[in-house]
Amino acid sequence: MARSKTSKQWMDEHVNDPYVKKAQQDGYRSRASYKLLEINEKDKLFGPGNIVMDLGSAPGGWSQVVAPIVGDNGRVIASDILPMDGIIGVTFIQGDFTDEAVYEQILAELGDNKVDTVVSDMAPNMSGVNTTDQYASMYLVELALDMARNVLKPNGSFCAKVFQGVGYEEYVKDVRSSFNKVIVRKPAASRPRSREVYLVAKGFKG
Repeated sequence: MARSKTSKQWMDEHVNDPYVKKAQQDGYRSRASYKLLEINEKDKLFGPGNIVMDLGSAPGGWSQVVAPIVGDNGRVIASDILPMDGIIGVTFIQGDFTDEAVYEQILAELGDNKVDTVVSDMAPNMSGVNTTDQYASMYLVELALDMARNVLKPNGSFCAKVFQGVGYEEYVKDVRSSFNKVIVRKPAASRPRSREVYLVAKGFKG
């Protein structure tokens, strides 16, 4: 089957992407690792001993970044609908966290602890129809924000990938209502033509 022009363009871009090559050299599972590394360097979202929740974690590029930083005294609880190979220091729960059984499993894993930081790099399976994709992606980040509101410690942090478009401004306003400080980041590893940005929210009002 002939590849569409768009998928060929994506493939060429992917193969020649310096961050894809760097990820292979550095042993990261995804080029997305560099986005979180840069954000954490600037915004200090998590550090040694923290409990971090990684939503939409597969293939594990973000968990790979978080686990060594939080260290042996910290914890990473990761969740995704897709399977993910194990990472030392990461507890992985497969399933849809909006499903009550999966949500309960996550809470059971936390026990009486609250989370220092929730990170989400979730994105829907893109259909290529902009409006549909935008609604699907906004739905996912709203779910991530709900989860953050349920599990974060007072003064905790939240970082989520958001696509600019319909619903984006309202979402930023919604995040601001729960956090003291909200910054928009466009990491160097994020492709310039992509509408994705990362909302970094600190100081959860609880």
